[in-house]
Amino acid sequence: MVDYKTPLLDTVRIPSDLKGLGVDALKQVADELRTETIDAVSMTGGHLGAGLGVVELTVALHHVFDAPNDKIIWDVGHQAYPHKILTDRRDRIRTLRQGGGLSGFTRRSESEYDPFGAAHSSTSISAGLGMAVARDLKGERFNVVAVIGDGAMSAGMAYEAMNNAGSMDSRLIVILNDNDMSIAPPVGAMSAYLSQIVSSRSYRSLRHMAKQVAQHLPKAIERTAKRAEEFARGMVTGGTLFEELGFLYVGPVDGHNLDHLLPVLKNLRDTPGHGPVLLHVVTEKGRGHPFAETSADKYHAVAKFDVVTGTQAKPKANAPSYTNVFADSLIAEAEADDRVVAITAAMPTGTGLDRFEKRFPERLFDVGIAEQHAVTFAAGLAAEGMKPFAAIYSTFLQRGYDQVVHDVAIQSLPVRFAIDRAGLVGADGATHAGSFDLAYLGCLPGFVIMAPSDEAELVHMVATAAAIDDRPSAVRYPRGEGVGVELPARGQPLEIGRGRVVREGTSVALLSLGGRLQECLSAADDLAARGLSTTVADARFAKPIDTALLRRLAAEHAVLITVEEGSIGGFSSQVLHYLATEGLLDRGLVVRPLVLPDRFIDHDKPEVQYAQAGLDAAGIVATALAALGKDAEAAVRA
Repeated sequence: MVDYKTPLLDTVRIPSDLKGLGVDALKQVADELRTETIDAVSMTGGHLGAGLGVVELTVALHHVFDAPNDKIIWDVGHQAYPHKILTDRRDRIRTLRQGGGLSGFTRRSESEYDPFGAAHSSTSISAGLGMAVARDLKGERFNVVAVIGDGAMSAGMAYEAMNNAGSMDSRLIVILNDNDMSIAPPVGAMSAYLSQIVSSRSYRSLRHMAKQVAQHLPKAIERTAKRAEEFARGMVTGGTLFEELGFLYVGPVDGHNLDHLLPVLKNLRDTPGHGPVLLHVVTEKGRGHPFAETSADKYHAVAKFDVVTGTQAKPKANAPSYTNVFADSLIAEAEADDRVVAITAAMPTGTGLDRFEKRFPERLFDVGIAEQHAVTFAAGLAAEGMKPFAAIYSTFLQRGYDQVVHDVAIQSLPVRFAIDRAGLVGADGATHAGSFDLAYLGCLPGFVIMAPSDEAELVHMVATAAAIDDRPSAVRYPRGEGVGVELPARGQPLEIGRGRVVREGTSVALLSLGGRLQECLSAADDLAARGLSTTVADARFAKPIDTALLRRLAAEHAVLITVEEGSIGGFSSQVLHYLATEGLLDRGLVVRPLVLPDRFIDHDKPEVQYAQAGLDAAGIVATALAALGKDAEAAVRA
């Protein structure tokens, strides 16, 4: 282990400790903060590149502004590790994403310095505007600063918020963290100087006075003057788009140069003014870590790693991941059918579609962080006879739900949704857990919903989705590795709405949907040891459900337990509704649905999370024994 020394950072517990420091001292704090961030993430894993890119910006913000009175909102929140270190959480920073430790994102319940929790993108401007308006309505005085990355600026919600903010007088500071120069060219001293002028009290006062004068001129002259002023500043500093949305644009400024950042931020703090301001800072994702700087994804998310070599401590996989199995299966379908195309919302690596892109670069469409657009774009492709697969995490698909209903389901368009991260996801916690897709898709007429119990089943379900051409379908699958079964070269379409029995029994029936099948088989072994013969069935389909299988299980067993990695309102609700309407509950059948509990489960190891949820083998056994009551006790004694 490398022994890093951080003498100046050691004196900083909360942001107010930065107030009396000069520029040179703040630069040293930034250097030590970067070192501390790298060292901490090397021990815990997590999001590294984004945080390294905002180290100087974080120091500058906390030096200039007065948090927690001033509200600093970090969009997505994965860039906030340096912020956490400076806000009285350094002593816990090596518990990041661990059970009982700090969240990997901002979280209101964790600190007063986190005014708004976030782990999905593009929410900061909307939240910041709400806070600014609340401040004004209550007659209070504080600054609201929203820090948003340019990736998050690809989402429509950010522009909706800016459009709204630009039509209001509430003072809001938006900092656009442009970390891959996708908007601006390299910046230097001239740009910094012009930004200081534009952000200054004298310039803004002069601009305000000119507007007041122009209002007394004929409307045609007023409009011409306004356009000329905006065009002139757009030519010099850029930002015409943001000006059109009603923001005063300042920048671009080098986000790693405190000599440039500090005076601009102080101007924005000290100039009262009205209306929103956008400060454009250019940063480098992964700054200060040689392996992050040269990595294709800038160490966006990493496992524990060696600080010196950069080698990540990834455990050796015993089986391929579901994500990669999906990608390879989709490639096989695309090789057989040139109508197969794939869509991702800024997650080509996370969804495995980077593999698809290498094989079919012209048939992969990355639409940016724009799930609403992704869904309707897929609907348009489907309407013209293509076979679109929209690969979107379960929690991210929530962002495009109206489009799923209005543009896909109502029109019965054969969009195929590949829903990654179904179920609990470990260190990313509740914000990324795929808890609700079974409920929010299961209630839509005409949807086919599948969930594989192992990676071979996923291969067949991708083939099944490709073959469905008259309605929408979805395949939901968990994060992580498969169970190690042999994979077919190419999947074979399954009969729609048909499950399978994988173990025969007579007393208890366990009906599993998705990745809990192995736990059900372990539970069946335990129950067999107690003298309770147990059937284990794999539902395969959450919709349409296998009614013939349900009738058989209901008729031949005393207890039926459904097991799923989702919230109430999902697969078990479909099962119970059918059993009730068909009168199959009228003859004494005991039914127990096992779903995720009615609470958000905090970040931890997945196996711990599932144990907490009662969805491991022990929880299934306990449910079965409780359902059988005295008969179970007698069986155990026997």
